[in-house]
Amino acid sequence: MSAVGIRVPPGRAERWLLAGGVVVALAVSFWIARDRLTWFLETVWAMVGLAIIAWRWSRFPLTRLLCWLLALHALVLIHGGAYTYAQTPLGFWLQDLLGTARNPWDRVGHWMQGFVPAILARELLLRCTPLRRGGWLVYLVLAACLSFSAFFELIEWWSALIYGADADAFLATQGDVWDTQWDMFLCLCGAATSLLLLSRWHDRQLGAGMLAGK
Repeated sequence: MSAVGIRVPPGRAERWLLAGGVVVALAVSFWIARDRLTWFLETVWAMVGLAIIAWRWSRFPLTRLLCWLLALHALVLIHGGAYTYAQTPLGFWLQDLLGTARNPWDRVGHWMQGFVPAILARELLLRCTPLRRGGWLVYLVLAACLSFSAFFELIEWWSALIYGADADAFLATQGDVWDTQWDMFLCLCGAATSLLLLSRWHDRQLGAGMLAGK
């Protein structure tokens, strides 16, 4: 399905602001990164995503809501990559605020792994398939987010097998034997929250013609 019908795409200046902010954050994070291997493993998703969006923009522009969410998600990944998830300053601030026993930034990251991709999956399904709003859309969005979360856990496993102890910072388990289960559960919570809070806003930005399948 073409991009015709989208009511609220970001303007040119807004696009440059978002893309430029992510690029600058990537550059700064690379410069201060404590572990360059961890930095790459954590931020490669932001780099690949930015490249794909730039490549396809003329034919497939995204809604303003999705663009801002993707930029925010990229910044969460970049912060974790720069300091490692167990050592992020924002995570320590949250740890003090919430009184948790561990740095919770990886929990934030996995919640975002559901919250943002839920809108991405929703937009792709509504624009690229005959699927319309309803129970099947909700189910498939949640399934897509959980599938990606499970795939990411496999990547962490493969990284541990390949890099051994060098991948410890990337795994960020911080001694939690249930870390994998927490990661997937928080992804599901993030996706469900996103659908509950943002679906109507997302519908308005897609436009009536897009939602009707035109």
